[in-house]
Amino acid sequence: MSGTIALPIWLAVVLVALAALASINHFFLPALRWLVRRYVNSAIKDVNTRFSLELPTFQLTKRQVLIDRLTYDPVVMAAVAKTADERGVTRDGVMAEVVIFAREMVPAFNAYFYFRLGYRLARRFLRAFYRVRLGWAHEAALAEFPPNAAVVFFINHRSNMDYLLVTYLASRKAAVSYGAGEWARIWPFRSILRLAGAYILRRNTKDPIYRVVLQRYVQMATAAAVPHAIFSEGQLSRNGMVNAPKLGMLGYICRNFDVDGEFDILLIPVATNFDRVVEERTLIANAETDFRGRGARFVIGSTGFFVLRQIWRKLTGRWKGFGMACANFGEPVSLRSWSRQRNLNLKSLEHEPYFAAIEALGSELSEQVVSVVPILPVPLLAMALLEADPPLGVDGLIEKAHRELEHLCARGGHAGMKPGTEAQSLKDGVELMREVGLITFDAQQMVAPKTGEEGLLQYHANSIIQLKSSLLQE
Repeated sequence: MSGTIALPIWLAVVLVALAALASINHFFLPALRWLVRRYVNSAIKDVNTRFSLELPTFQLTKRQVLIDRLTYDPVVMAAVAKTADERGVTRDGVMAEVVIFAREMVPAFNAYFYFRLGYRLARRFLRAFYRVRLGWAHEAALAEFPPNAAVVFFINHRSNMDYLLVTYLASRKAAVSYGAGEWARIWPFRSILRLAGAYILRRNTKDPIYRVVLQRYVQMATAAAVPHAIFSEGQLSRNGMVNAPKLGMLGYICRNFDVDGEFDILLIPVATNFDRVVEERTLIANAETDFRGRGARFVIGSTGFFVLRQIWRKLTGRWKGFGMACANFGEPVSLRSWSRQRNLNLKSLEHEPYFAAIEALGSELSEQVVSVVPILPVPLLAMALLEADPPLGVDGLIEKAHRELEHLCARGGHAGMKPGTEAQSLKDGVELMREVGLITFDAQQMVAPKTGEEGLLQYHANSIIQLKSSLLQE
């Protein structure tokens, strides 16, 4: 005996959907996870053999585990109890905030993304804009790092390209973790940066519980020997110089350091410089104000417009590139040696003596960053042009810049140009300055700053003026 069973269409649709979900959950997703793990494990094996770089287990730990460890950290829990009492609220309410902070902050590092996709994307993106150079590196800066030491790159902040530049140049020695703020909280940047190991920050927050969560995350990562990169100034330089350091992140990193322990921290000063900074006009136009609060629409809109304009210039054959981008790596500072020379144990210091010590450390590191700023054509030419009296022609300007280069290098400066290419690089620099409207030529073919662009010329020149002043003081 046979028959048929009639089902309403809506019920049939629900059953098919449930069957599809079950198939995805039991067959497709496990296969996808297995495939992803295979690629990730292959990338980790490749990193360990080809780069002689063993990734810290902290970076390979599941994100949810790190979130739980941070949320229920004893120091965080004590801060939760204190904050709840001060606010007169329940601990559950404060814990809910902590969970939000931790989920927002903790990265989701993926070795395959970082070393296979991220590295290649960073290289291609940078090379699409710049001629990328590792100008100079102290022999110990990119050598094999000790296994019982955390490495911290202490970097000036010229451009948001700094992230890509230092990551690209240091990728064969370390998977660098950054603290990224403002624009990094915008989708899809936050997801991409988390895969690259960045932790997302809220800038200038006064919330004490947030600061405790951030401090404990940084300290956990440091104790696990995760290579860090922190920007000395805390924000993009508005004047082209290496400005006074912001000490919050450095203070977090060093707070639990025991000079007599087995664990050391290596602080590596890194200086970047560019012939053209992507954000340069925005920076000098907002030299006295903060444009970061203008939101995602401003960040995405201005960046998108700029990228589209450059693509159009390239399609129409007017693309000349942005010149050179360069990073120099200075001599590492061992925190253990630095502390012993001053008879300090940072872990045991009270609040005021501790921050006095961190202020001294930050100042010394900033001075070292200044001393290794790369000497590039456009900044060097900008300084020579602003100091020229009387006005010079192109050949005279190049000759003056070349003399300045020789003088700076003789005193310990480091050129970003390849040896033997200085003259041609300076000629290319003059052409770039003319192309972007920084200079003009009068009837006698004398070079002069373009009217209204003196501020931008000064911005570029300041990086070399500051370096020159530093070298003369040594």
